[in-house]
Amino acid sequence: MTLTLDHIVVAAPSLEAGVDHVRELTGLEMGPGGEHPLMGTHNRLLRLGADSFLEVIAVNPDAPAPDRPRWFGLDQPVQKPHLAHWVLRCSDMTTMLPDMPGLLGPAIPVTRGDLSWLLTVPKDGYLPLDGAMPSILEWKADPLPPTQMQGGEAELLSLTVQHPDAAWIGAQLAARLIDPRIRFFPGPQFMAADLMIDGQVVRLT
Repeated sequence: MTLTLDHIVVAAPSLEAGVDHVRELTGLEMGPGGEHPLMGTHNRLLRLGADSFLEVIAVNPDAPAPDRPRWFGLDQPVQKPHLAHWVLRCSDMTTMLPDMPGLLGPAIPVTRGDLSWLLTVPKDGYLPLDGAMPSILEWKADPLPPTQMQGGEAELLSLTVQHPDAAWIGAQLAARLIDPRIRFFPGPQFMAADLMIDGQVVRLT
């Protein structure tokens, strides 16, 4: 079973700050999103190409605090909007998860409106390897939700994942993930996405 890039994640101190961050760096206007009752968060979404997307996510100040740690490390204050994480898609979590590192956490059921999916979330809510190790998602919907999102004018050219353990991360994914756009480099934690927009390359960090 293969893994496919599903989406990249901008974490932000507020949804408005995250949307502004994307606009300032890329000129893109985020599309609508929704709320995550389980986690007390909300998001805005924008399709990239045919079947992947960009997500801006933040704590929802109007939602009650969840009875578990929030995902994406959002219980800790986000100092400024930044590209924080990436998520891979699989077709069968029960087959995929036993072969992946335990630091991903269990796959939990999540809903947003009428959408539902499974997503690996560590029990403490923190991002695996500070976000450099991806989460794994399985959509419970047909057609594939990213194909139905607003956007598509921007294409993801490359995703740079830099981390002291980059070689190990790449090795864990090598047998399942064949995507030349995703590049691993050893070094201090850093992530960047290069997008093609109207014939120009812009970088989202």
